[in-house]
Amino acid sequence: MIVGLVVACEVGFWVLLAAGLSVRYLLKWRRTSVALLLCEPLLEVVLFVVTAIDLRNGSKPSWEHGLAALYVGFTVAYGHYTIRWLDGHAAHRLQGAPPPPKPPRYGLARAAHEGRLWLRTLLATSVACALLQGAIWYVGSPASLRDWQYASLRTLGIHGLIAVTYLLWPKKAPAQERRTATRR
Repeated sequence: MIVGLVVACEVGFWVLLAAGLSVRYLLKWRRTSVALLLCEPLLEVVLFVVTAIDLRNGSKPSWEHGLAALYVGFTVAYGHYTIRWLDGHAAHRLQGAPPPPKPPRYGLARAAHEGRLWLRTLLATSVACALLQGAIWYVGSPASLRDWQYASLRTLGIHGLIAVTYLLWPKKAPAQERRTATRR
């Protein structure tokens, strides 16, 4: 049941996002668009409440509950970022706005960008681990929920290592691009 709800929340996220952006840029209904986009966090609240009710009703904690916590954490950290990114692309394609800026590709600017993404992953991990810890305190100490905490911490560590590589070994722009940039 929980896995189905996680899938439904993910589908609902994209449906609400597409509907909100379509209403904003095709029908020019800004208030309706904002209302649709503000419904996005309600999906996570529903998932959280249903998961808590499922555990309270005596369901044995399992990987589904861990997946739900990671999904909520990821959406809290990356949901707004994703919506803003797609909103910029929709404005460009549907309203003729300038194209949204691309993330930096080289040097310390790229390292800073990767560092900011890692901070989002830190937020996602913190939220997921807090939800999982609450569930562990609520139902005891099942190994399946601890495993999800460790998995999210491993993911955070791997992402951190990747982000640090951009700082330690920054990618240099190709010679052609460096010459073009110095002429400007």
